[in-house]
Amino acid sequence: MVPLRPLGLGEILQGSFRTLSRYWRTVLPVSFGIALVTQAVTPVVTGLWLKDSPALDDARDDISAREALDLLKDGLAALGLTTAAGLVGSILASSILTVVVSRAVLGRPVSAAEAWRDARPQLARMAGLLCLIPLLLFGALAVGTAPGLLLFATGTESAGIALALVGSLAGLVAMTWLWIRYSLAAPALMLEKQGVIESMRRSAKLVRGVWWRILGAQMVTVLVISAIAMVVQIPVSVIELIVTGDLDSDTSTTWPALIINGVGAVISSTVALPFMAGVTALLYTDQRIRRESLDVELIRATNSG
Repeated sequence: MVPLRPLGLGEILQGSFRTLSRYWRTVLPVSFGIALVTQAVTPVVTGLWLKDSPALDDARDDISAREALDLLKDGLAALGLTTAAGLVGSILASSILTVVVSRAVLGRPVSAAEAWRDARPQLARMAGLLCLIPLLLFGALAVGTAPGLLLFATGTESAGIALALVGSLAGLVAMTWLWIRYSLAAPALMLEKQGVIESMRRSAKLVRGVWWRILGAQMVTVLVISAIAMVVQIPVSVIELIVTGDLDSDTSTTWPALIINGVGAVISSTVALPFMAGVTALLYTDQRIRRESLDVELIRATNSG
């Protein structure tokens, strides 16, 4: 899939797409199943919960503080359900697809059943990792924002808002730093059979000194995924316009619109999940090649069959 030597960004992106195209019989059914289950939660929650929420109806007109609180409560509850579903999908996708990519690097095919068998023992640790890292990220944002919010709550509104804005910017910087620092923890956990904390330390070690390079690769990956989503959204919007006759906020919560947008989300996620997992696994492989001469071991493994 990739040359067994230090990789450039283009080779990492191409390697992820090559894995997706060559092993699509294994990759796409797995990612489609995960995307179908996780993305189905959003239209169901919106259609059954938020669509008929009185607070949402009131928000379309004048809204009081109590109504805003009710709307926030409904929104947070729905966000919690969709986030939980997305977390489960991320755990399964990262675990199974990392195994597929690691075999693909050596040119060895792997079935979905084999990938599941290899990934299953690490699922509990992967769940712990993918819960702990978001907590750290949002904790950093909360610490940065909290002083301004506390000052606002004491009655010093203008100073509190200003401090909250500055703190939120600092929190976002800290979130980004932590995200990149631990971005290689998932493949370290899966491929080296590390524990949660050990895999985070391993990622920090691999990222040390190349933080900006990893950030650039991850940002390009996000842009590619966004482009895929935009391409998928074009025909989805056309179909929604034909079916509902409008694209405004009143029709966006109808069942036809929710189902159409849900199908579009499943399609884009089916491609995005393995691509993201592939890039992360190849970044991990590249850093081990640069730091630990992993390419020598990979060449030996390839020659030995």
